[in-house]
Amino acid sequence: MTGEKVVLAFSGGLDTSFCVPWLKEKGYEVITLFVDTGGTSDQERAYIEKRSKDVGAADHITVDAAQDLWDEFVVPLVQFGGAYQDQYPMLCSDRYVIVRKSLEHCRAIGTKNFAHGCTGMGNDQVRFDQTVRSLGDFNILSPIRDIQHEHKQVRAFEQSYLKERGIEVRTSTSKYSINENVLGVTISGSEIDRYDAPDDDTWKMCAHPSTWPRERLRVRIGFDKGVPVSVDGEKMSGPKMLARLNKTFGGYGVGRHIYSSDTTIGLKARIVFECPGIEALMHAHRGLEEAIHTSWQANFKRQAADWWVQLVYKGFFYEPLKSDLEAALASSQRFVTGEVTLETHGGSLCAVKVDSKHVLERPGASYAQSADWTVTEAVGFIKLFGQSSTISALINPIHKL
Repeated sequence: MTGEKVVLAFSGGLDTSFCVPWLKEKGYEVITLFVDTGGTSDQERAYIEKRSKDVGAADHITVDAAQDLWDEFVVPLVQFGGAYQDQYPMLCSDRYVIVRKSLEHCRAIGTKNFAHGCTGMGNDQVRFDQTVRSLGDFNILSPIRDIQHEHKQVRAFEQSYLKERGIEVRTSTSKYSINENVLGVTISGSEIDRYDAPDDDTWKMCAHPSTWPRERLRVRIGFDKGVPVSVDGEKMSGPKMLARLNKTFGGYGVGRHIYSSDTTIGLKARIVFECPGIEALMHAHRGLEEAIHTSWQANFKRQAADWWVQLVYKGFFYEPLKSDLEAALASSQRFVTGEVTLETHGGSLCAVKVDSKHVLERPGASYAQSADWTVTEAVGFIKLFGQSSTISALINPIHKL
């Protein structure tokens, strides 16, 4: 293998730091690629670049992909309004963009070798591997899974391996596994994995209740055909909008959750996640859309959203069905245009005002107040609407009084 190039999806954390010298000792020339999907400071980007050199990479590339993540994942996520097991808005979905960008670089430098730092116990290995197979003919190298054949305490082995080679290990790396991008932050490890109360160190984007401002906060979010386009009347790019909403609503503690999920590979996973911006956008979009869609559209979209969420969470980002669902979604958003005002006093959100010319309302018809049909028509409708159940109760009674 001497001299063969490999592109390693690199974050600068313990796992991918270990991968570089391990791959080098296998004879590969390692090119690290950091795909910045947003939420990374200039200081952290500089650290990742330096880290790549310190662990022995032949070259390091940084790619900006926050807009890609917004276009390919955030927009349909917000429009579908779904979450895995009704809780988790799949903040892990930057993986798909990371893999695609990495494979694009593989093609650019003429190699079919792609490496990642996923373990054999997590969901990310499914997302990484299946995405690679969906996008082309590449060789998948996974050093962490390889060493798991021989070592049970993998992270301890990685730390020892690096220290033996004179490579320092970040203190925070040994306690938590942290993933941060334009979507938010996901934290696992240590006491979180043990089902204990998360330490104060796990508060990242969201302010602690003791520091929430006393006054309420109201923010207006504008949509054009279902796509978020403005905050308080100011038009801005998607990544900039998320960054602003993360800061604004994070200051009120909005978007913090502790969650135990059923993973794709059959294990329970407990995480802390914070996503103030995503939570704000989903609340605002739902507040607008539910006033515009017919009941049939709303019912179908809930079913379509469940399928889309399952595909995205479980690694099938490039499955044809996902594209089919998104085509139907785009049609459903034709009239989802308007502005929604969100309000928080801290911790939770409410869509308090909707302003759109597409709201399904008309003069003379208000729920439980007034209507342009007669009471007789209403009674007749109820009789016909329940006809089947009424007949069943007479012929095949189940509940008797």
